[in-house]
Amino acid sequence: MSELPKGWGKSTLGEICSKPQYGYTTKADPNNGSVKFLRTTDITKGRLDWDTVPFCMEAPSDLNKYQLVVGDIVIARSGSVGVSYLIDKSYEPAVFASYLIRFKPITPVLSRYVKAFLDSHLFWEQVEINKAGNALQNINAQKLSAISLPLAPLAEQKRIVAKLDEVLAQVDTIKARLDRIPAILKRFRQSVLAAAVSGKLTEEWRGRKQIQEAWREVTLKDLTLSISDGDHQAPPKAESGVPFLVISNVSSGFIDFQKVTRWVPKEYFGSLKDVRVPKKGDLLYTVTGSFGIPVKVDTDTNFCFQRHIAIIKVNREIVSGDFLYYWLLSPIAFMQAESTATGTAQKTVSLTSLRNFDFNLPRLEEQTEIVRLVDQYFAFADTIEAQVKKAQARVDNLTQSILAKAFRGELVAQDPNDEPAEKLLERIAKARSEAEQLAKAAKKAVKAGRKTRIN
Repeated sequence: MSELPKGWGKSTLGEICSKPQYGYTTKADPNNGSVKFLRTTDITKGRLDWDTVPFCMEAPSDLNKYQLVVGDIVIARSGSVGVSYLIDKSYEPAVFASYLIRFKPITPVLSRYVKAFLDSHLFWEQVEINKAGNALQNINAQKLSAISLPLAPLAEQKRIVAKLDEVLAQVDTIKARLDRIPAILKRFRQSVLAAAVSGKLTEEWRGRKQIQEAWREVTLKDLTLSISDGDHQAPPKAESGVPFLVISNVSSGFIDFQKVTRWVPKEYFGSLKDVRVPKKGDLLYTVTGSFGIPVKVDTDTNFCFQRHIAIIKVNREIVSGDFLYYWLLSPIAFMQAESTATGTAQKTVSLTSLRNFDFNLPRLEEQTEIVRLVDQYFAFADTIEAQVKKAQARVDNLTQSILAKAFRGELVAQDPNDEPAEKLLERIAKARSEAEQLAKAAKKAVKAGRKTRIN
């Protein structure tokens, strides 16, 4: 931790909070119960929705021991290690699960100041150093208690929290607006495709060319040399050889060889019929499960695929492969896939249905112009999307920059008249000592009461 501003002090979570407490162990019931059961998965979603928090299958006999109150901070000790949540409103009755640890900042330390620290890189860097485990990483209460934090004077804590509320709200507004843009761009691309396959996109072009020829009605099988799918027999496995693709290798809209986990012998690949052997320029189309996704074969690498994927060999004398790809990508094509898909657990578009997809086809010259315009509009959308991703990264960094300034004492003005943190720590130590004495006295009284009843 770098040199602290004048009046600040260095402390630990354990010094400014009461003794950390592990949560209650029981199973969750999503529908029935009288006591809410806050878990790690509930606090990792960002904003906590108490309506979705389940109930305790078995409520604790000592509810007060685990009851969450305003000002409590819970920190995940396993799984999403270090994720924290500040209880900022009363929800009774509610307890916290055993994979969470409760920290109660001792008055007069502000819980919101501590929570801001828990969101900063200062905290996360220490969590990374202290967490343990391989398959399931974890951190215990002792290590969390030892994490150091810069402690501002109480008056400055209040100013810092107020300023953070102001500036981080602005950051959240910007982030929310940026987060909406990808959905807008998706709708834009769908609108471009709908205009492309309906003829609206090239309406002015036809006018300039003085083309009066109407688009002709066709089915997909009229435009292809063949429409087939993967081998229906389970292919032999090999440790190396020819990649065997499944839906997950193409569901992103492109062939992802990096995720291939299965291979077949070269001899098996060589025995496949030509209609099942992908060639550069062919189109793949998912027909089962995540159906309706077209994929261009843009590689000369040999591969084969499961029967849940169809292969379309395009007749380029009639139709442009790129135009057909954009048509299959359009909402009009997906509506036909959706309306013909059958099944319950995994819906399937049959090859017969796929072959009979119907649409209107322009002449090749207009197909070329449509592809050019769609490429142009999509490139424009891609540029915006890339800029949005950069902006989102900058906004994420901005939040951490603001928090870093806050805990360096640079976010708000400092007042030499503020009571220094050293005095604050003395009062915290006194409050802790008094609380411990009261606890001991209460425990002693309980023991004395038990002896009296026995006698």
